[in-house]
Amino acid sequence: MSLTLYYHPLSSFCQKALIALYEHGIDFEKRIIDLGNEADRAELQALWPIGKFPVIRDHAQQRSVPETTVIIEYLDRFYAGQSCLIPGDWDTALEVRLWDRFFDLYVQEPMQAIVGDRLRAANGDLTKERSMLMTAYGMIDRQVASRTWVASTEFSLADCAAAPALFYASTLVSFPDGYGHLRAYFDRLTQRASFQRVIDEARPYFSLYPFVEAIPGRFLAGG
Repeated sequence: MSLTLYYHPLSSFCQKALIALYEHGIDFEKRIIDLGNEADRAELQALWPIGKFPVIRDHAQQRSVPETTVIIEYLDRFYAGQSCLIPGDWDTALEVRLWDRFFDLYVQEPMQAIVGDRLRAANGDLTKERSMLMTAYGMIDRQVASRTWVASTEFSLADCAAAPALFYASTLVSFPDGYGHLRAYFDRLTQRASFQRVIDEARPYFSLYPFVEAIPGRFLAGG
C-alpha cells in the first residue's frame, strides 16, 4: 500500500486528516502511535523530528508529509477522488484556506489549551481561551447563516478542519442558544459519512478524553 498514516484516532488534528482520506476514498495503512511509548515516539520522529502527528508516508514517492493542512493539500494534488477539497477557483480557495486556518488557530488552539490544563491538573486561568471560543462561535454562526458549508458550495478543507475542532470545543464551551446557524452546521458535519466514520473509530478511546462526561450520548452510543 502506497500510503501510511501515523496518527491516533482520538486526536482532533489526526481526525481532520482522516476526514480528507475518507472523503477521497483513498486506500491507506493505519499506524496508531502512542506518544507515551518510547518506541512509537521514535518511529514517528524518524519521519518528522518534531514528533507530532499526523504524518503521512508516501512509500511510492519516498516522502513524509506532516501537518494536517499540508497533508490535505498533498492528497488533493496526488490522490484526489472525483472532487478536490481545495477549489480550483482562486478566490474560493483563498476563502477555504482562511477558514481552515481559522479553525486550527481560533478553535483548536484554545480547545487544546483547556484540555491540556485539565490533563496537567494545572487549574490555570482559561478565561481568555473560553472567550476566544465564544468569539469564534459567533463568527462561524454568521458565516454559515446562508450557506451549507463554511467556505465553499462544496464540502472542503475548511469543513475537514471544522468537524473535529467543533466536536471537542463544544464539550468545553457549549454553543449558545441563539446560535442556531452554528448548531445546524455542526449537525451537518456530524451527519457527513466521513466524520461519522472518524467518530466511530475514536469511540473506543473516548474514555481517555478528560472531558468525556461532556460528550453527547449520541456519540458515545454510536447513534
